[in-house]
Parts: sequence; structure tokens; C-alpha cells
Amino acid sequence: MSTTNGRRRQLAMAALRGAGAGALGVVVMTAGEKVEQSFTHRPNSYVPGRALMTLLGRRPDDAVRPPLWNHAMHWGTGIVLGALRGVWAATGLRGPRAHLTHTVVRLATDQTVENATGVGAPPHTWPRREQAVDVLHKAVYSFATGLLAERLVPPHLESRRGTTSH
Repeated sequence: MSTTNGRRRQLAMAALRGAGAGALGVVVMTAGEKVEQSFTHRPNSYVPGRALMTLLGRRPDDAVRPPLWNHAMHWGTGIVLGALRGVWAATGLRGPRAHLTHTVVRLATDQTVENATGVGAPPHTWPRREQAVDVLHKAVYSFATGLLAERLVPPHLESRRGTTSH
């Protein structure tokens, strides 16, 4: 097996394990959301489901509350970004900086899809409390996903090349 094929195989395994970590990160995030909602009485958001429907050519209005589409988007995004986190773990992008960066990636992914489809509004237009809740839940997802990915995926592909600018 060539070095390139071995690296590809390790990256694929890291992505697969990361996807599993992402699924478990969604479980942790969802549990946290439900606890938060039991105290705040904040309703479920159906923006993710409407964004997915729009991506697939449908045109839902704001009154549509598609729970299955919501779950598909919620879990799909968590699993895909978990795969990314697994690759990061394999290549040495680990620890608190990686957790924080992954939180930003998760937030940016959600906002890009929701705003590009015209289904969501930019976060700076939201009430501050909604912004804080969104960041909190995405951080919980990213930290849970990252901690698990780092336990499942050793940093075997971490490189020391390029540590200086020349």
C-alpha cells in the first residue's frame, strides 16, 4: 500500500469515527436544548427544516413546522461536521482551540445555509438572548463532538512540516 493510499484510508477512518462523534454531539446538544427549553419555554425552531426543504427545491412558508426535515438537517449537519472534526483530530488539530474553531464552523455552516436559502435572518438581527442560546448550544455540540473525536481518533497524521515560514 502506498503512503498516499494509507493516508487516505486513515483520513477516511478518522472521518467515519468523527461522524459517529458528531452524531453523539447532536444527542448531547439536543438534550441540552430540551433542558434549556424546559426553563425558558423557548419554542422549537423550524428554520433548519425549512432551509433543507428550500435546498431541495421546495418553497415552505414561515408557518411550516416540518419536524422530520428539521431532524434530517439537525442530524445531517452534526454528522457531516463531526466527520470534519474527526479529520482534524487525526491531523493534530485538537484541544481547546480546535473546539472553539469548530464551534465557529458549526455556527457559520448553519448561518450560511439558512441565510443563503433566504429562510433565516442574520444573527445580528436576532434578540441577544437568541444569539446567546444559539452560540451556547453549538458550543456544547462542538465540545462534545471534539472530546469524543479526540478519544476515538489518534493524531497519527499530525505533520511537523511547515512549522516555520520558510
